[in-house]
Amino acid sequence: MNWKQEWKILALIVAGFLVAFFLPVGAARFDNALMESLHLLKWYAQEHVLLCLVPAFFIAGALAVFVNQAAVMKYLGANAKKLVAYSVASVSGTILAVCSCTILPLFTGIYRMGAGLGPAITFLYSGPAISVLAIILTARILGFEIGVARAVGAIVLSIVIGLLMHLIYRKEEKAKAAAQAAMPQAETTRSLAQNAAYFAAMIGILVFANWGKPDQESGFWFAVYSAKWWITCVAALLFGAALVAWFRVAWWKIAGVGFVVALFTFVIPRLSGWEVEPLVPFVIGFVGLSTITSTQEGEVQDWFVASWQFAKQILPLLLVGVLVSGFLLGRPGHEGMIPSAWVSGLVGGNSLSANLFASVVGAFMYFATLTEVPIIQGLIGSGMGKGPALALLLSGPALSLPSMLVIRGVLGTKKTIVFVSLVITFSTLAGLFYGAVSL
Repeated sequence: MNWKQEWKILALIVAGFLVAFFLPVGAARFDNALMESLHLLKWYAQEHVLLCLVPAFFIAGALAVFVNQAAVMKYLGANAKKLVAYSVASVSGTILAVCSCTILPLFTGIYRMGAGLGPAITFLYSGPAISVLAIILTARILGFEIGVARAVGAIVLSIVIGLLMHLIYRKEEKAKAAAQAAMPQAETTRSLAQNAAYFAAMIGILVFANWGKPDQESGFWFAVYSAKWWITCVAALLFGAALVAWFRVAWWKIAGVGFVVALFTFVIPRLSGWEVEPLVPFVIGFVGLSTITSTQEGEVQDWFVASWQFAKQILPLLLVGVLVSGFLLGRPGHEGMIPSAWVSGLVGGNSLSANLFASVVGAFMYFATLTEVPIIQGLIGSGMGKGPALALLLSGPALSLPSMLVIRGVLGTKKTIVFVSLVITFSTLAGLFYGAVSL
């Protein structure tokens, strides 16, 4: 018998017993934190899994199966020109209005296809941090100055952090570059324009289905919000046409799914008088897509399998992370185990500790797309300094405890710790600088 191993097992059992024995069930804060974790999990499941993650899984699977690996390596690989690679990766967020969790399947896809560590990290950071909507909302609610600071800071930090990750692990990157240089050129079955149109349709579905309601019920952005589901329908029609034309999916299968979607969108509400939530036909569409792709042999089925692999790896970790995040920090306007008064009291002024604390809280707290702005607006009203506000804006959307768990599964523990540390460090420094020059 391996007594050393047995002692470890006993220690774990004793630790579990002590946790259960002293569990503060009945204490108001503990019970409330437990409920907050469940509330956040429910909200996350309702608002993000179906509308955000499911399309993201399919996009990631399509990247892995349909995109020529040589094309990814040409623009983002270890041998790619640094100016091109980091420029492409750093501005990716301007078309992806996604949160730190939704970007994960896309990051995992391009990294496993051969993207260099630096460009992949730049993409991972910039995806949720440089959303056009987020920048506009920041400038409108928190002020033009901090909106510009957020945009510039996010782009600069994404490149700097990506370059530093590349330099820190340059030996591994050199080995990857050598291996990629020896790889043969893969054959392509579709043109660049066809692939671009296909991915544009899928990204259109992802972006417009999640288009948030602006604070003012007028103007261009509200008009887009009012028409978001019609625009999503147009993107879905283009997507279906691409599947028929370029992926040899039978037209009657796409038409059948479209008929059921139209039935629940237009016919049933008109006949019954019941208002059908847009989420219902949206889910029906993706169930139909899953059925078609999982039963058609060849590259289309490979697409479904790749998407399913991403879902199996990422989704459980995200849900566990959301539970823990909700337990510790609660939801906007609701406290978890950590009192919000502690947070408000520690982010005043422009000290190093205030900026560092804001960066750490932002890195571990889960922010859905655009929710960081009203949260910071409330904190500023409670005395938060300008520097810590920017630090939170730079670390919060790019990271969260759920995303850290997934990143660890892709990059490993050491690289994840280095990445998180760099985000916190540079967000803190950016906050200090901004707070000093804006006084």
